[in-house]
This record gives sequence, C-alpha cells and structure tokens, in this order.
Amino acid sequence: MKARTISRHFRESFKSLIRNGWMTFASVSAVTVTLLLVGVFTALMLNMNKAATDIENDVEMNVYIEIDADEVSVSALEDQITELSGVESVTYSSKEEELSSLIDSFGDEMALFEQNNPLRDKFIVKATDPRQTERLASQITTIENIAAVEYGEDKIDQLFETLEISRNVGAVLIFGLLFTAMFLISNTIKITIVARRREIEIMKLVGASNWFVRFPFLLEGIWLGIIGAILPIAVVSVLYYNVYEFMEPRLENSFIQILEFTPFIYQINALILLMGVVIGMWGSFMSVRKFLKV
Repeated sequence: MKARTISRHFRESFKSLIRNGWMTFASVSAVTVTLLLVGVFTALMLNMNKAATDIENDVEMNVYIEIDADEVSVSALEDQITELSGVESVTYSSKEEELSSLIDSFGDEMALFEQNNPLRDKFIVKATDPRQTERLASQITTIENIAAVEYGEDKIDQLFETLEISRNVGAVLIFGLLFTAMFLISNTIKITIVARRREIEIMKLVGASNWFVRFPFLLEGIWLGIIGAILPIAVVSVLYYNVYEFMEPRLENSFIQILEFTPFIYQINALILLMGVVIGMWGSFMSVRKFLKV
C-alpha cells in the first residue's frame, strides 16, 4: 500500500469519527466503561495475587532443638539443615531471644520465666518453594537432636489450596471481562458500520480491494480504543494513587504489601491502552467482514 494511500486512509478515518459523531460517542463510551471495569478489576486481582504470594513466602518452620544439645551439635545441625535441597534460609534463635520476643508481645508477665526459661533454642527455616515445606519438615524431623518441627501442618495445605482457587477465579473473571468487552465493543462498532454499509458497497462496486475498504475502519477502531482508554487510565491512576497512599503506611510493618505505585501504574496503564487498541481493531475487523461481499 502506497504512502499516499495510507495518508488518505488516516485522514478519512479522522473525518469519519467526526462525521459520525453520535456513533463515535457510543463506541467510545462502550470502550471507556468496559476498560474502566477491566482496569480496576485487573489492578485489584494483581494486588490480591501479590498478597497471596506474600502469604506463601511467609510460611516458615520452627525447628526446635533438644535441650541437651551443645554448641557444636547446634552448629552441625544448622549446617545439615542448610545443605538440604530446597532450603532458602536458616536462622538461629536462642531461647533467651524467644523469651524476649514473648515479653515484647505479651508484656512483663512473661518476665517471670527469666529465671527458669522453659523455651527451647530453635531454627527458623524457610523453603525456596513454600509448597516444599511439608517435605522439608519430614526430612528435618529425622535429623538427630531435633525435638520437634512446627509449621502449621493442619492449615498449610488448606492455605495453598485457597490461594490457588483465588488465583484461578481471578484469572477466569479477568478473561470473562475481556471477552465481554470485546463482544460489547464489537457490537457497538458493528452498529456504526451497518449505518455506513452503502459507503462500503459503493467502494466495492468501483473496484476497491477488501484491504482498501477495511483499513480505514481498522484505523477508526484504533482511535476509538485510544480515546476510550484515556479516561480509564486517568481514573485508575488517581484511584490507585489514593489507595496506595492510604494503605502503604498501614502495611509498613506487615509481611503483606501492595504493589508499589511505580512502576505498577505504568504497567497497568500500558495494558489498558493495549487492550483498547486491540479490542478496537478486533471489533472493526470482525464487524466490517460481513459487508465485504457485494
């Protein structure tokens, strides 16, 4: 296609948007509403996925050491555990540190145990893959001088199953919204093209190729997608900025964090813009196809 022809198509696509003002407004409105829903829901689901990952990564094992184990045995234990496949980190915590932590959490009443500390020294072990926690716990239990291993085994499987379900449900809902968006926008653009079917028929009768007819409509779909993405981008940016400013200080000392405003906002805005362009092109392509047979 010649540059002169492409330039003409660009001019015609802009003129067509202005000439068919109400249809353009209807299409842009459909794109805007749909992309706004998709953008907000996608931002929510990505943050929920981040929270699920944070919860998984916070899973750790408390490996309690036998009371009669000496320093040499404790050091050897640490080496044995560290060498196990799938272990990310091993942190030693003495019974004095454990009691101090309890005093900080529950008050001076726990200080009564300072003279006769009933706690045990322990290792805090984290797995590279949280789902390997149960396997590692079974291996660590068999090591000499290990008194017990605790990792919430009664709840860990249920936790992973719940997180997996939430991820799958979120993915299905996002794809459902995208499909609904494409269907809605396609039908809206189809109404616009139906109103111009005589224009398409005349172009075909004078010998225009399918691509010559289709190209201006594809450009119009792109412009509709870009224009329709402007408001969702602005709303999602402002909304997420306020949510981030509100939540970030309140989650400062929590193991769960929300995605940082930047670069996340650039990524979600690029996604919204890309969805607008793709949906607009797809809607135009599918809608004009049936009118090309004259």
